[in-house]
Amino acid sequence: MTAHRLSGMFPGVPATAPATRARSGSLLALTNISKTFGAVQALNGLSVDIAPGEFVTVVGPSGCGKSTLFNIVAGLEEPDDGGSLQFLGKPCRARDLLGQVSFMPQRDLLLPWRTVIDNAILAVEMEGARKSDARREALAMLPEFGLTGFEQQYPHQLSGGMRQRVALMRTFMFKRDLMLLDEPFGALDALTRSMMQRWLLDVWQKHRRTILFITHDVDEALFLGDRVLVMTARPGRVKLELPVTLSRPRNADIVTSPEFIAQKRILLEAIEEESMKSFTAQTGSH
Repeated sequence: MTAHRLSGMFPGVPATAPATRARSGSLLALTNISKTFGAVQALNGLSVDIAPGEFVTVVGPSGCGKSTLFNIVAGLEEPDDGGSLQFLGKPCRARDLLGQVSFMPQRDLLLPWRTVIDNAILAVEMEGARKSDARREALAMLPEFGLTGFEQQYPHQLSGGMRQRVALMRTFMFKRDLMLLDEPFGALDALTRSMMQRWLLDVWQKHRRTILFITHDVDEALFLGDRVLVMTARPGRVKLELPVTLSRPRNADIVTSPEFIAQKRILLEAIEEESMKSFTAQTGSH
């Protein structure tokens, strides 16, 4: 999918090829990042940049390196030599991002012996905040996260959607410039997932935290994002960067709009092309 074709479909909205260098004012910039695990190359020349306050979503075929990207941005993995990272305008190593980025993996990882309120304050408590002060702040946030009246409940007493709201509240309370969310709604049923997506947009609109959101769901990527990055089959890099032209605020009806459907078609075409490459490589087909 070329930038020329995208610009033709959405006049006035510049479609861009994959970023090769940081834009002015980027919060996070990864340039020419590669990562190899033994004989397997997970990423090869991946470049991503994110501006302050952006909601950027990432999709791609299975095994394209989305989780490796998550781990590098979270500071859990170092990329191979040769690429570069910048955070808040300064060069850094991936390990420098550990503790500077708030992140939520696919599982909520709530501690079963802690109540809702004490799970929500876990990260700030570990950072040294006074427990009484952290609890006071968390109690004030409960209505916004739909958890009023559940502060003394334990994880096993909560629905899947509520557990995810607790985990997201914990992530929001760990106040960092960048939030990294890895398929946080992937295990939820369709109705709960849709409700959680709309709720997350409401919270994001209020706080305007910068979010990098990894998902396998094209509808979710479009509904949430300011931009959607499509990754190639392994070794992963950015194949396509699609500016989302849908207006905000967004509601459930927008997914049936002609504009949404047209942009979804572009993403599906790009992902299908990469999925076929991955399938061919695995089966040895020609």
